[in-house]
Amino acid sequence: MRGQKATKTQKTVRLPRLLLKEAESLIRACGHCESLNDFIVRSMRLRIEVLKRKELDARFAEMSEDADYQKEANLMAEEFASSDWEAAKLLEG
Repeated sequence: MRGQKATKTQKTVRLPRLLLKEAESLIRACGHCESLNDFIVRSMRLRIEVLKRKELDARFAEMSEDADYQKEANLMAEEFASSDWEAAKLLEG
């Protein structure tokens, strides 16, 4: 989405008063020209990235317990073992 001009939508949200005051205070104190809107958008993007990462981590955790996946991964590792060894020897010089 970065690099593209995103279509913006206006949305009304309810925020805890103290949270809003703290955000506004931090925005004023940091000296940047960041608006409250920019602050909220950046915060949402960060949170989305965290949630996506957690989802990806959960999928990898499932794979580690999947016997069929482990069998396939081990077969692939065995198939590439000789080429891995050859590459390692080339790197050694």
